[in-house]
Amino acid sequence: MEEPLISVIIPVYKVEQYLDRCLNSVVNQTYKNLEIILVDDGSPDNCPKMCDEWAEKDNRVKVFHKENGGLSDARNYGTERCNGLFLTYVDSDDYIDTDYVSYLYDLLHRNGTLMSICQHRVRYQGGKTIDYGSNGSEVLSNKRCLERMLYYDVIDTSAWAKLYKTELFSDIKYPKGKNFEDLATTYKLMFKSDKISVGYESKYNYLLRTESISNSSFSPSKLIYTEITDTTCDEIVSRFPDLSEAAIARKVHARFGVLNLMINVNEKDYKEEKKNLRNYILSHRKQVLANSKVNIKEKTAIILISLSYSLYRTAWKLLRNGAV
Repeated sequence: MEEPLISVIIPVYKVEQYLDRCLNSVVNQTYKNLEIILVDDGSPDNCPKMCDEWAEKDNRVKVFHKENGGLSDARNYGTERCNGLFLTYVDSDDYIDTDYVSYLYDLLHRNGTLMSICQHRVRYQGGKTIDYGSNGSEVLSNKRCLERMLYYDVIDTSAWAKLYKTELFSDIKYPKGKNFEDLATTYKLMFKSDKISVGYESKYNYLLRTESISNSSFSPSKLIYTEITDTTCDEIVSRFPDLSEAAIARKVHARFGVLNLMINVNEKDYKEEKKNLRNYILSHRKQVLANSKVNIKEKTAIILISLSYSLYRTAWKLLRNGAV
């Protein structure tokens, strides 16, 4: 039986240093029946030309040039124009193992699911690598996947490292102009997938660069993280009420995430926002500390911030700098 067409959607913006590595990893996939969609999101560097050159080298590559609209807009643009029965997203500064597509497709096809997931490696610019993979695979209910996602237990919210039946996006789009767009979208796709195939091998390589959206320093726009987290959690609980404890743990985790981004912000700046974040954590500390599914690192953070914010702040700085 002929392999179905799979679309690989790659938003491109200011990544000329990384683009060739990314595209080399895609065109050399062991799975050959690919449609490779490059969405040049108004990139001001040499990326538009590089994209066109790749299209000349490989007839599976299709290039779309558009005005800059952000990552979500570029993903939506590519999704609306893809022809594959299935689709996957790859960020243009990342790269994939040669069997990434075949691994995800085999999981999905073998188990008859609408969605499959693999693990990833974090590649630091300095050369350090953290591999989150292991061995084996299993089929989970969407409820179980959502629960593990809320607890940061292997299942994450990223758009990449997943293969989807394209029809899942018939009424779902990434929110244009917002950070943390994956968090606002992935759970909706899981809602539509009763069963999800989960593979525990790492096949995706995520480059953690200092100038990336997710790793940049604090700005007021990052405060939306708690809002998006709360909306996500509330919608999950409305569908699965018995995940309320997991949702509270995730909301607390989000507050810590924003506080950590604000560690080096002047103590006089965003004073009210910091107070609100700490108050939320403290008002839910008993529930989180009593939750056996919350890891010890998170519980330690709650204990420290309960004693003193300055104590927590010092401990976080030491941990981030590798001193502890």
